[in-house]
Parts: sequence; C-alpha cells; structure tokens
Amino acid sequence: MRLACPSCKTHPLDEYEFHNESVDQCHQCGGLWFDSGELNKVLSVVDNDDDNVNIEQQFGEFVHMSERDCPHCSSKLACHHLMDEFQVEVDLCAQCGVWIDRDELDKVKQSPLVKASLQGINKKLSVKSWIFQILSQMPAEYNIKPKSRPWMTYSLLLLNIIIFMAYGFEPQATEFVYSAFALRSNLIMEGQNLWGLWTHMYLHGGMMHLVGNMYFLYIIGDNLEDALGRWRFLALYTVCGFGAAGLQIAMDPTSPIPMMGASGAIAGLFAMYLLWFRHASLSFMFIVYQKKVSPLIFFMIWLATNIYGVYVSDASMGGVAYWAHIGGFFAGLALAFRYKQQVMDANPLLKLLNSSEAQIVR
Repeated sequence: MRLACPSCKTHPLDEYEFHNESVDQCHQCGGLWFDSGELNKVLSVVDNDDDNVNIEQQFGEFVHMSERDCPHCSSKLACHHLMDEFQVEVDLCAQCGVWIDRDELDKVKQSPLVKASLQGINKKLSVKSWIFQILSQMPAEYNIKPKSRPWMTYSLLLLNIIIFMAYGFEPQATEFVYSAFALRSNLIMEGQNLWGLWTHMYLHGGMMHLVGNMYFLYIIGDNLEDALGRWRFLALYTVCGFGAAGLQIAMDPTSPIPMMGASGAIAGLFAMYLLWFRHASLSFMFIVYQKKVSPLIFFMIWLATNIYGVYVSDASMGGVAYWAHIGGFFAGLALAFRYKQQVMDANPLLKLLNSSEAQIVR
C-alpha cells in the first residue's frame, strides 16, 4: 500500500532515489518523507563537510503541533526546528521519521555546514580579544573562514607595505612621492597628474595610517575576495578607490593638498561587507566595555563619524579626507546592491547565513 503525502493528503508518495538512499517523495508538492535513520544517511553523503551526521538525535526545540499526519502511523506530526542554531521548520513523528517541504530541502542538506559555521561566528568574546582591542584599538572579527587563500588580498597588503617602506622613512623620498603620485584636486581639475586617481590608493601618510588601513583590508578582504573571486575583487576595490577620489575632488576641487591612502577603497569594501556578511560580527569598544555588533551597526557608527568629521574639520588645513571615505563607501554600497544576487547565488552558504533561520549570537 502506497503512503499518502502528509502535505497534499490525497496524493500518494513514490519511491525516490535521493543521494543513494531510497526515500518517499510527493510528485505534486515535491516534499520528501524520510523514515527514521534515512535523513542521517543522506546528510552524511551530501557535500556539507560532515561525513557522520546525527541530526535526527539532535533536532531543535518543539514549535507547534502540525496539521499534517504521519504517513505510517497517522498520528499528528510535531513541528520542530531542525536545530537550535538553524531554525528551519520540519515535521516529525517520534516513531516513524521526518517530513521536509521542497523549499526547505536545500537548507536541510547544508545544515551541518551552517551549524559548523555558526559555531565560529557565535564564539564569545574573550579576555584575549579584549586585551587586543584595548592595546590596538582595532576590532576583532567573527566570520566564516574563506574557502581558499586570499592571494589578492595578501598581494595588496604586501604591495602597500613595500611601497611605504620604500619612501616612508626618508623625508626627501616622501616629498618626491607625494609630489609625483598623491592626488591633488586642483591638478586633476586642470587635467594634470591624472595617474594620481589610481596611485594615491597605494600611498600612506605614516605608519599608523598604513597599519590601520591594512588591518581592515586583512580582516574583511579575505571574505570579500572569496565571495567575488580574485580579479573581480581587485576591480571593485579599484572602482571604490576611484569613487573616493571622485567625491573628494567634487567637494574640494581647488585644493592643492595631496590626498593619499587606501582608506577610500577600503571604505567601499566596508559597504559590501555589511550588505553581504550581515551574519558576521565585529567587536566594538566603548572605553573599556567590549561588545560584538553587526557590520551594519559598526560601519554606520564609522560613517556617522566621517559625516561629523566633514562638518567640524577645516579641509584647508589637511588631515583626514572625510569626503573620500564617504565617496568610497557609497561607491561600494552601489556595487554591493548591483552584485548581491550574483554573490548569493555563487555562495549558497552566505545566502543561508543571511536567512532569518540562522541564529546569530552577539
């Protein structure tokens, strides 16, 4: 006798070969019924970085009683979270098995990988991270590990460091480099030193300027490069640098003050990061109190600081190029929206971690 679909009620379930395991499927609604033990076997052979899944012994909390009936014993199914960390809803019969709707199937298949990722993301702050942030004034990052080494990010780090080391400790060399390769709005407006639109991104005004920029490039560049691919990452990084230069020139077109730094390009990476890696956390330090916050909150505080800086600083005296930071950020935000769907389609784990079912602890 053929089993009836718990969802459609009237349509029968047919045998279906699913990752080398014979399960029951409704061809009308696409849902799958797994007898006890079958879901563990299927998830253990799916490409999800776990060869020994025991999810059936570790289902999450009870949500409510389902309106569906078990196809074997006809008792009411109970709706549970798949796991506490990843709250996809599935329907269980304690004796017979589990029913999974078609639109939840991909989430269930990747749930072991999501769980492993969330263990790192939800890691608690430690004394070590507190001491690091107190001493460095730099945030700690909590995010997934890249699938491959971020060689382009490493190359940008190395290039910036080598360039600074070549001139940064010799006053005459520094003066020459700034004169020849920094960006000056007035010269750009006159059609001169146009290469400064690009070369300014690889110059820095001092050791702390370099260290701060390179640290942020290091902690967020690896994930962005992993999501985009090396060459697209470099291309978008450069476009953000151009966006930073463009707004700085537009807002202060007659300035003869040299502008330099990767800050504008990295500000564009901030925008991409906050939109694509909403599940990540960065530590924020208020005097001595450390708190994990979302990238959105962290970079909105950063953006507000820069907008405030625009109004209280005197651009004629030099200092921080706030308009460049803002320009790079909004260039990155435009690119983030433009490529978001492509990035999510190419990186299913990102899409799952950005879903409402993934439980982020901060």
